[in-house]
Amino acid sequence: MPGITVHDLYEAYPDFDVDVRREQALLAAHDVLVVQCPFYWYSTPALVKQWQDLVLEHGWAYGREGTALTGKCWLQIVSAGGGANAYTPGGRNRMSVAQLLAPLENTALLCRMQWLPPHVIHGTHAMTPTDIEAEAVRYRGLLASLVQGARQELQA
Repeated sequence: MPGITVHDLYEAYPDFDVDVRREQALLAAHDVLVVQCPFYWYSTPALVKQWQDLVLEHGWAYGREGTALTGKCWLQIVSAGGGANAYTPGGRNRMSVAQLLAPLENTALLCRMQWLPPHVIHGTHAMTPTDIEAEAVRYRGLLASLVQGARQELQA
């Protein structure tokens, strides 16, 4: 899709040796960060966490002089094996997805970014090809609206 840069951390860094300056340049060049990953033990996969620890440096992403991400948006896309009911106070996981994503939301806010409502793909273990296609259409629509919104801001 025009206006979207796809960057797969596991493809770029199979040895987990994150190039911090490259990643910071990518962040600086974009207005919206979309972090797409599955829930791993109610958190992000290891490389995503390592990326956060290394790339979102004090003095660059946050802190008195860390203003590089100010005003940018963070959209978290998560896939979860459990259905939506599993992520309720009475469900198997006892908490909502929003509650479980609170550390990421706080990270975005610390970096002076706007936290967008997360996009959750529930029940991935039981999805049929038809379900996957429907989710792909929904996801593409979300990305298209982000691109359109970014274009409108640039034109204003």
